[in-house]
Amino acid sequence: MSDYEAPARLYRARNGVVFGVCRGVADWREISVGWVRLAVIVCQIFFWPTFLFYILAALLMKPAPVLPLRTEEDVDFYRTYTDSRRMALHRLKRTYDSLDRRIRRMETIVTAKDYDWERRLNA
Repeated sequence: MSDYEAPARLYRARNGVVFGVCRGVADWREISVGWVRLAVIVCQIFFWPTFLFYILAALLMKPAPVLPLRTEEDVDFYRTYTDSRRMALHRLKRTYDSLDRRIRRMETIVTAKDYDWERRLNA
């Protein structure tokens, strides 16, 4: 594979307790999730709109990727997918269509009557 290391980004964790916001922040800042949860609880006690900010964060944060992102192409595809699934599907369709055209062109060349198999195989 590649030695590519995806930059640390803020994602909602998939294995969080409530929406994964606290675990996502903890992973992003590389601190204990217990401290983040404690900070959220203390803020909730003294500042009531914390709950609204938490819900807003849960709605706005992208979910963490299911598989690790190993290449820049993986990162680009994941960002495209989470931003616009329709755009990601369009990108996959373009890739498939391009491969399909290449295969058809190869089949046309190889199955042509004037293709010299003897020269190709004995070269």
